[in-house]
Amino acid sequence: MAMRKIIFTLLMCLVCIAMQGQTNVVRRGGNKSSSGTTRKTTPKASNQKSTTGKTGYSGRQGKYSHSSGKKSGKSTHETEEQEQQAFENTELQKHLAKRDELMANMIANMVLIEGGQFEMGATKEQGKDAEKNEGPKHKVTVRPFAIGRYEVTQEEWEIVMGYNKSQNKGDKMPVVNVTWNEVQQFLFRLKQITGVTFRLPTEAEWEFAARGGVNSNNSKFAGSANLDAVGWFSGNCQGLQPVGLKSPNELGLYDMSGNAMEWCDDWYDDYKRGKFENPKGPSTGSTKVYRGGGWMTNDKNCRVSSRNSFDPDFGYGGLGFRLAQ
Repeated sequence: MAMRKIIFTLLMCLVCIAMQGQTNVVRRGGNKSSSGTTRKTTPKASNQKSTTGKTGYSGRQGKYSHSSGKKSGKSTHETEEQEQQAFENTELQKHLAKRDELMANMIANMVLIEGGQFEMGATKEQGKDAEKNEGPKHKVTVRPFAIGRYEVTQEEWEIVMGYNKSQNKGDKMPVVNVTWNEVQQFLFRLKQITGVTFRLPTEAEWEFAARGGVNSNNSKFAGSANLDAVGWFSGNCQGLQPVGLKSPNELGLYDMSGNAMEWCDDWYDDYKRGKFENPKGPSTGSTKVYRGGGWMTNDKNCRVSSRNSFDPDFGYGGLGFRLAQ
């Protein structure tokens, strides 16, 4: 009997020990479902709001919006690029406005010259100063044309061509040191900008205009027998001067005697006797005519009949031009 009690007690102890082990397994592995599998417990929901979802990307707020998840700000580099682009656009608009103003003034300052007949070359008022290449004098008929009131200025040249090779700089001074061929490039670009065709005056047109056209007073210089009144030359200046400061000639044209010498369209050739209708010079040649004298020449070279020539690729610090149509 006593032995049975002992055996029963031992069995109960073993059962208790087994049940205790089972409890420990459950505590370590989680709750088991009725099928014997372990069911993971779900933690309670936190009261703290998530940093994702509707609040968007939780990165730096300078790059992304905290409320929408989309770009709202710009990096420093992007901002600098946009500011630079805005500045360049503003400068371009200023440049174009200035260019348009200068081109409008240039067109407005074209003077219509009535056609007519005149004696070209070594006429009586030129006296003993006339050179051999100014003769023989001959009758020329010129058709109506237009010519610039002023010599083309440095600011006009630069805004079209983008450079200025004149040694004496000044916006309102004549552009100089330009070759005949460079002038042709200027005329081409000028037409692209304005839609208006310009050219250089022929030698006959230039002299007719310098003499005052049909209103001529037969003066030795363009507008007067006194060069100091109408032109800048070696006797009254030491450099280029702004256009239009001296008195104009009979047609309202300035600086046709002095300041800057001026390219003409013609190839150079000797004069011939006879009567000529709107001559344009020979079709070929080696040098191009220039007229008018300049700030570094003496009074003899500023006469209306004085003529010389240069290679079309030659540029000179006293040589510029004026427009014609």
